[in-house]
Amino acid sequence: MTAGGLLRVAWQSLVRNPFRSLLTILGIIIGVGAVITSMAIGAGAQAAVQAQLARLGSNLIVVVPGSIITGGVQLGSGARQSLKIADAQAIQQDVPDVAYVAPQSGTNAQAVAGGNNWATSITGTTPDWLQVESYTMASGRFITQADETSGAKTAVLGATVAQNLFPSSDPVGKTVIVKNVPFLIVGVLAAKGQSGFGRDQDDQIVVPLSAMQLRLNGQNWLGVILISADSPDAVDSVVSSTEALLRLRHGLTPRQPDDFSVRNIANVQQAASATSQVQSRLLAGIAAVSLVVGGIGIMNIMLVSVTERTREIGIRMAVGARERDILLQFLVEAVLLSCVGGAIGVAAGIGAAYATAQGAGWQVLIVPASVLLSFGFAAAVGIVFGFYPARRASQLNPIEALRHE
Repeated sequence: MTAGGLLRVAWQSLVRNPFRSLLTILGIIIGVGAVITSMAIGAGAQAAVQAQLARLGSNLIVVVPGSIITGGVQLGSGARQSLKIADAQAIQQDVPDVAYVAPQSGTNAQAVAGGNNWATSITGTTPDWLQVESYTMASGRFITQADETSGAKTAVLGATVAQNLFPSSDPVGKTVIVKNVPFLIVGVLAAKGQSGFGRDQDDQIVVPLSAMQLRLNGQNWLGVILISADSPDAVDSVVSSTEALLRLRHGLTPRQPDDFSVRNIANVQQAASATSQVQSRLLAGIAAVSLVVGGIGIMNIMLVSVTERTREIGIRMAVGARERDILLQFLVEAVLLSCVGGAIGVAAGIGAAYATAQGAGWQVLIVPASVLLSFGFAAAVGIVFGFYPARRASQLNPIEALRHE
C-alpha cells in the first residue's frame, strides 16, 4: 500500500470514532502545550533577569570598604573608611584591561526646587560614572572633568526626581537646593527603571564627587568604586589585579585580611541565568511526563482497536496484505494520532503562553526549538507506543482472525 493509501486508511479509522480519538490524544495535547508554555515562561523569565542585571552596567566590578569591629560588634561590609580617591586613580592607571573607573560617595537629602521638594539620594561621582552605569542623557549634559576639578555646584537629575520637582517644565538651567547648597541643573538622565533588586535607579541626583565631599557630606573616603572592564573575558583578571593593588596600597601583610571587598557582577549574572535555565528545564521535564502518559493512552487505545478489528485484519491478510502492510497501517494510525495531538498542543501552548503574559503580566518568549522539540517528541511517542499494538496486529493468524467475532 502506498503512503497516501496508508494515511487515508488511518484517517478514516480515526474519524470513525472522533470522540474516542479526541480522548486518546488529550494527553498529547496537554503535554505538548505544557512544554511550550513552561519553556516560554522560563525563557521570558531568563531574558527579564538578564535585562535587569544588564542595567547594573556592562562588565561591572564593585569595590566596597571592608567591615570593622567596634566594641565587639561586627558592623558589616562597607563600614570601614578604607577607600580613597587615590585608590580609584591607581586602579585606572595601573590595572590592565580597565575601561572606566567611577569613585562614588553618597548621602540622602531633601531636594528643593521652587515650591516642590523630594527626598532622594545624592550621588557624588566622576564623569566615567555615566559609562560604567550604562546611563544615557535625556537632556542637557553630564558632569564634566572641569566640574570635578573645580568642585562646581552642578547637578544632573534622575528621571524620577525631575518629574517630581519639575512636573511641567524643563529642569535644565534651573536650580535645585540640597542641604542649603544651590546646584545648577545641567542635565537630566534618561529613565532606566528599577534595578534587579527593586531600587528605583531614576530616584537620584548626581553631583561632582568633589562637590559632594566639600559641600554635602564632608567625607574624604569613598562609599564604593565602580569599575568597568574592557570585555567580559577580562573581568576575572581585573578583579585579581585590583585586589592585589589595593592590598599593596593599604599596606596589608599576607596574614592580614582585606579591608575591602571586590564583587563581580558577572558571577551574579551567570548564577541568575543558570538558575533560570534549570527552572525552565525542570518545568519542561515535568510537562514531558504528560507526553509519556499520553503515549500510554495511545497504546491502550490501539490495543483495543486491534482487538475490535481482528476480523478486518484477517480479511486484509486473506486478500494479500503482508505483515509489513498491517504493521505500517496501525503504526501510521498511532503516529497520526500523536501528530494531530501535537499540532493542537502547539497551538494550545502558544495561546496559553500569550494568555499568561496578558493575564499575569509575565514576560514570555516563544522558543522555536521548544515547538520543534515538543512536536518531534509527540511523533516519537506515537512510534514508540504504537509499535507494540501494530506488531501484535501484524502477527495475528489470518485463519483465527477470520473466525473472530
